[in-house]
Amino acid sequence: MWPSSGPNPGSNPYDKGLADLVGELSLRSDEFRVRWAAHNVRRHYSGDKHFRHPVVGDIELKFEAMELAEDPGLTLTVYPAEPGSKSEESLRLLASWAATEHIVDQARVGAGE
Repeated sequence: MWPSSGPNPGSNPYDKGLADLVGELSLRSDEFRVRWAAHNVRRHYSGDKHFRHPVVGDIELKFEAMELAEDPGLTLTVYPAEPGSKSEESLRLLASWAATEHIVDQARVGAGE
């Protein structure tokens, strides 16, 4: 759980919960302290993302983040799979599995379970 409130954790530099978390991490981890002190922070709008799913295993996706002009502070992020890749196949399998689970759930509701 993020220590700060609101839709964008960390957007308020005066957030006490976030400051407390950074302080605790700085005390416990030399690596964190060095990285935090370097302030090498920037927003990533595109790149690669790796996921490990318990059913289908590794999934590698691209990502692209787009800020919403009508809602400042909100970002839409899309994660497309490379066409024809194992990751695309894995996402299709998961989508099929989720759709099947939804149909089964709807059947249970209809049967009064």
